[in-house]
Amino acid sequence: MSRVCDLTGKRAMVGNNVSHAMNKTKRKFSVNLVKKRFYLPEEDRWITLRVAASTVKTINKNGISAVLKKAQAQGFIK
Repeated sequence: MSRVCDLTGKRAMVGNNVSHAMNKTKRKFSVNLVKKRFYLPEEDRWITLRVAASTVKTINKNGISAVLKKAQAQGFIK
């Protein structure tokens, strides 16, 4: 299973480790994914999603319904 946020599509980025001597080696910046359950009051059920920690903050701010609607409009949810 790839490390991708279910709602925003965030995935790992690639960059460089840079030493004091300016040597560069490839590295990966992973996404901070959290497996979290959310309650949908409209459907009266729980759903489990793997979302980034920043997405959890967005859900707390805007609500799960609005974030799901936006994710569906952007094509991350079918």
